[in-house]
Amino acid sequence: MGTEQSDLGRETVQSDQGVTLVGGGRPSRPEIDRALALAPVLIAADGGANFCLDEGLEPVAVIGDFDSVRPGARTALSGARFLWVEEQESTDFEKCLTAIRAPFVLAAGFTDGRLDHTLAAFSVLVRTPGAPTILVGRHDIAFAAPARLTLDVPPGLRLSLFPMAPVTGRSAGLRWPIEGLSLDPMGRIGTSNETTGPVRLSFDGPGCVVLMPPEALPSALSALTAQGTVPER
Repeated sequence: MGTEQSDLGRETVQSDQGVTLVGGGRPSRPEIDRALALAPVLIAADGGANFCLDEGLEPVAVIGDFDSVRPGARTALSGARFLWVEEQESTDFEKCLTAIRAPFVLAAGFTDGRLDHTLAAFSVLVRTPGAPTILVGRHDIAFAAPARLTLDVPPGLRLSLFPMAPVTGRSAGLRWPIEGLSLDPMGRIGTSNETTGPVRLSFDGPGCVVLMPPEALPSALSALTAQGTVPER
């Protein structure tokens, strides 16, 4: 772990291991434990510090504008580094992804609360460059689709594609292939598809979110961290 200044002059958190990022949107301990097993470095996004306090977890850093952190948290989390990002133009999730330098990020507590917060998190996923990031929730995991993706998954697994911008692509291993389709948030979307075996996806541009059940997390993480599959954002 370490810190340095980014190109924008902000302090960043450096880690050579995966990061579990805890948000304030109703995370659960099983989600956090599942993420920590793969990404052992714990960081809280603003109000996620309250969850860490309640669960007896000690993050190495807390990042945000601290408008949701309850009084006394800084003292109680004496071992954490507090990185204050003053501006109000971005969400706490975006502030964190901009500040974290790590091989990958597993983010819990961003999709099981308010719907507007979930939509904002999806927007951040597809437009914020940085480490491969997977949102981890009670019912789904979600990540920005890279240009090419190969998922080693069994048949019968739910796989949804939700375009945040117009996008086209090709697929193998899906019950309903996407070749020849134009996916668009105002038109055709790709939800409730199903795997027929290992999946190969390719897209002609960025902007698509992949959603799968939580049991697909190891396969998704392996695919996203493989060489050459960092999302184009």
